[in-house]
Amino acid sequence: MATLLLRGVPIGTIQGVLFDKDGTLSFSEPHLLDLAERRIQIAEELWNCQDPSPKKENTLGPMLRRAFGIQGEQLHPGGTLAVAARQDNLTTMATVFCLHGCSWPGAIALAQSCFDQCDQQEQDRNSISPLLDGAEDLLRSLHSQGITNAIISNDTRAGIHAFLQHHGLSHLIAACWSADDSPRKPDPAAVLSLCARMGLDPEECALIGDAETDLQMAAAAGIRFVIGYGGGWGLTPELPSATHWLDNWAEMGLEADP
Repeated sequence: MATLLLRGVPIGTIQGVLFDKDGTLSFSEPHLLDLAERRIQIAEELWNCQDPSPKKENTLGPMLRRAFGIQGEQLHPGGTLAVAARQDNLTTMATVFCLHGCSWPGAIALAQSCFDQCDQQEQDRNSISPLLDGAEDLLRSLHSQGITNAIISNDTRAGIHAFLQHHGLSHLIAACWSADDSPRKPDPAAVLSLCARMGLDPEECALIGDAETDLQMAAAAGIRFVIGYGGGWGLTPELPSATHWLDNWAEMGLEADP
């Protein structure tokens, strides 16, 4: 056990910390915006093959941008692309195809084709989002004090492990809960299952995330310290369920218990 400090003030003792990944540990906004634009470009190309009507070409892209949460050159931190899992975003795209007159089976097939093509581009680009300033130092500090670190994310298991391996953090993370696990977040059972996997009591843990759904999930699961992180996006997320707030990782510290 160790005492968690926020801006130098002790808030309580912890045994484990559960971290969100995108927008919390990683600076994901530029990558997600680029991913969204490439998905939209491919979607427009696929749709034009179905129906080259200028009306459909002109409305599909703007509707997808709104659906994904793109606001100008920024991403809404509570939007679909920022918060939801891949399958949810695929369903979002399919719904927009339906709004343009496509059948649901056809819409799912188009969205799946779009995502598959974009996945191939991702493999060719091999892009990994950078860490946010101070994240690595905090993870190392927690680990050195015997605190159990975990990640709970709607990224895939492969995506989480690639991120950790790329940044040399794998040895600092005891366990992960991904979109491939069931149930996935924001089901509180995901938190409970992850804690059980590590032998931790939720009452001894903190959860740190940038999405209101994450914080609601943590509170429902009985996590003691529900901490909102606001420094990962251009637009500040709205996190009313946070019991504590961080703007950057330098504001968090740890004090070894005597």
